[in-house]
Amino acid sequence: MKIRANVNLQSLNTLALPGRAEYFCRVDNNQSLAEALAYARANNLPVSVLGGGSNVVFRGNISGLMVHLATRGIECAQEGDGLCVHWTAAAGENWHRFVQHTLAEKSYGLENLSLIPGLVGAAPIQNIGAYGLELSERFVSLQALEISSGKIAHFNKAECRFGYRDSIFKQGAAGQFVITSVTLALNTEPNVDISYPALAAALSARPQGDDRKDEFSPADVSAAVCAIRRQKLPDPAVQANAGSFFKNPVLGKQYWQKLQAEYPQLPGYPQADGSVKVPAAWLIDRAGWKGAVGQNCAVHSEHALVLVNSGACSGGQLLQLAEDIIVDIQRRFGILLVIEPQLLGLPAQE
Repeated sequence: MKIRANVNLQSLNTLALPGRAEYFCRVDNNQSLAEALAYARANNLPVSVLGGGSNVVFRGNISGLMVHLATRGIECAQEGDGLCVHWTAAAGENWHRFVQHTLAEKSYGLENLSLIPGLVGAAPIQNIGAYGLELSERFVSLQALEISSGKIAHFNKAECRFGYRDSIFKQGAAGQFVITSVTLALNTEPNVDISYPALAAALSARPQGDDRKDEFSPADVSAAVCAIRRQKLPDPAVQANAGSFFKNPVLGKQYWQKLQAEYPQLPGYPQADGSVKVPAAWLIDRAGWKGAVGQNCAVHSEHALVLVNSGACSGGQLLQLAEDIIVDIQRRFGILLVIEPQLLGLPAQE
């Protein structure tokens, strides 16, 4: 483990926002991570954790020690009758590569979550979800290190308190743990879920000559999800962005009905508890923000949910554009949008 001072972080976040870490270390095993946390405790330094950099906004410089996770390791174990397989992946593993690895090993259940950017360790924090599936539906447990003590901690599904794009690690336990590994339950028998409308439509659009038209494998589902995501979201390597910038709001049924009476085209997705999830992209587009330009940043011209760095944007400038959108959407629709990426660092003086 090597501790460095005053490290430039611009290349380590997909928004390409400027920011410097007061202290920085890259850890590729749990022993190095434990040593880094011990160093922070000994020097009374706050700790922040950086994974793939695809779901963070640097507001400015980062005080204390930033730990960049690069741990590796994937293991599997048969459970019960052998149809269930528990896969455990190190927090520093790339999420999409992990999904593809499980599919190649004939373990199924993560195909709907293909091509989500970031690392395995971030998945339970965010309770990532897409195309009709949330991570919590496959989750078994995770292991973490407590930052304040260095002690190993284990969390089961109930203890993680999963919600929509939410968990205890964004609430009561925020900033208290570094996740080191995640265990998920998959199945050796394929049982694909194509109930999500966009996914079903993509799969039904197979060439007419395909004699498997009505039989979709997990690999088919994964490929379709990847194709949809590449079409919907711009590549950060081409145009700096962090994917979806706002959570889709969840409304009470009565308020949803009131809004739909005023805006009949407003899509809504009923939830198990009676609430209705509405697409933030529709609200932003309807309000005229698609393609809007801020200071060195913009709302993507084709993807209303994506904010992009035009080349020289600061975290403060990007967040000002986000705040302008939030204020306008609340004024127009009475809905408070919530920023999805994690905000790191103190606001810089513009």
